[in-house]
Amino acid sequence: MTSSLPSSWLQALRVYMHPRVLGMLTLGFSAGLPLLLIMGTLSFWLREAGIDRTTIGHLSWIGLAYSVKWMWSPLVDRLPLPLLTRLLGRRRAWLLLSQVIITIALVGMAMTDPQMDLAQLVFFALAVAFASATQDIALDAYRIEAVAVELQGAMAATYQAGYRMAMILASAGVLWIAAAMDISNITYEHAPWRIAYLIMALSMAVGIVTTLLIREPDVAYDRLSSKNEQIAQMAIAQWPLHPLLRRFLVWLYGALIAPFRDFIVRHGRQALLILGLIAIYRISDVVMGVMSNPFYVDMGYSKDEVAAISKVYGVLMTIVGAAIGGILTLKIGIMRTLFLGAVLSAVTNLLFVWLAGQGHDVNALIFTISADNLSAGIASSAFIAYLSGLTNSAYSATQYALFSSVMLLLPKFIAGFSGQFVDAYGYEPFFIATALLGLPVLILVWLAGQARFDQRTETPAP
Repeated sequence: MTSSLPSSWLQALRVYMHPRVLGMLTLGFSAGLPLLLIMGTLSFWLREAGIDRTTIGHLSWIGLAYSVKWMWSPLVDRLPLPLLTRLLGRRRAWLLLSQVIITIALVGMAMTDPQMDLAQLVFFALAVAFASATQDIALDAYRIEAVAVELQGAMAATYQAGYRMAMILASAGVLWIAAAMDISNITYEHAPWRIAYLIMALSMAVGIVTTLLIREPDVAYDRLSSKNEQIAQMAIAQWPLHPLLRRFLVWLYGALIAPFRDFIVRHGRQALLILGLIAIYRISDVVMGVMSNPFYVDMGYSKDEVAAISKVYGVLMTIVGAAIGGILTLKIGIMRTLFLGAVLSAVTNLLFVWLAGQGHDVNALIFTISADNLSAGIASSAFIAYLSGLTNSAYSATQYALFSSVMLLLPKFIAGFSGQFVDAYGYEPFFIATALLGLPVLILVWLAGQARFDQRTETPAP
């Protein structure tokens, strides 16, 4: 519906001045800090510590915690936390709890040397992953409830800006700190990594302070019951059960069953198509990302070079891409931007094939990182806006957790074998394979766009 689109690019840019949109910067920072500390940066640390690539690839399965967060998202949606919920509200209470756990677990990672006790390091990394996934559940619900659907693209862009700023700190910042603290710079030492990860734990204070300062979204509790849930409440009320048991069953239905039933009822035959698109949209980037840092190490790039180019400049390019994506969703629509992002994500993976043949070439690395991260930013903004538009505000935390879990499950599982693939065939075939994984995405985006158009133009029967 073109009449609802902004009349000028200037008007589209003004959306970023909305107070709620601006407020997502620090919240995005809190969400983005833990991810690379248990994924990309950790893989760099492990490789420098002499851990083999196959093990590093398998340890990327720690990220599967983000893929199964739908399993406990109903608790975040409905279960009040003693004292915290009364003082802070539903969303802020869970945010604060998860942020405190992340901080403690990062301290545990910092104090563990992978050469001495890899299992203990994995334990703390898993704690970070599960607490970070819980933070994402509460934060996604807050973001969806805070503004109308029309602003979700801009919210996604500013969220990504804060997220990527945290990623600069969690990647380039960690590498710079570790490099500065590394006296020998030849043999592996645990002390530099310990200092770097302790500083990252301290940086979680940004999220904790923000959570204490923000207001809860203006969503009344009585809006949390859909028509289907109200019918279930009436049915269960007639059962000859103890009142406490009846109330528990009503809560259980609303928390576990109603969110998923609501999605299926609203989307009907298109539900499987939507879930299929969600499941593979980011597959090219996710699968390739696990081996990117080991690739830089094996190509001879230093920590300083990787920090400056990939972790700072590259992340800034992602922020630029996210801002462009937020504007494009308003100007040309979500589905067209989604398709553009899918094309760019797959094509730019082929640049790494070219980069592998260049040897240690800083200029080639800059060009490749620029294109890859710009396309990732565009794709991410469109995808987050698409997912936000699919949710029902009555079940925002649970449904968005389902979508984001489905988004990561298959890519993370496949990515776990990336180290074995590289060991067997090399980097160039690996990068080509990740680009080919993006081809089915284009088909599903087109089909989902057609289905959406059909739903908008469908005329009710007389």
